[in-house]
Amino acid sequence: MTILHIVSWKLTATEPAEKAEHADQMAARLGALVGVVDEIRSLRIGPDVVGGANWDIALVAEFDDEAALGRYQVHPAHVTAGAYVRSVTAERMAVDLLV
Repeated sequence: MTILHIVSWKLTATEPAEKAEHADQMAARLGALVGVVDEIRSLRIGPDVVGGANWDIALVAEFDDEAALGRYQVHPAHVTAGAYVRSVTAERMAVDLLV
């Protein structure tokens, strides 16, 4: 059993350069969790490249099981990264798939 954790965000910034900077910072901070949070099996994050009505940035992470996902969510490094993410985002959508 593997959990696929998919999250996307809409950023609060509307100016393109500021939006890009916030997306870059989110990607750097969340990407840096790999190797720090042992439960992460894989993690991909990046900004939307199509635009339009799409959300601004998305993350896809893989965990062994729901318990591993839970440990990731409360890990101090994730909590710190999450504080930055919440400071620059307006909306969040998440779904966890059993694959």
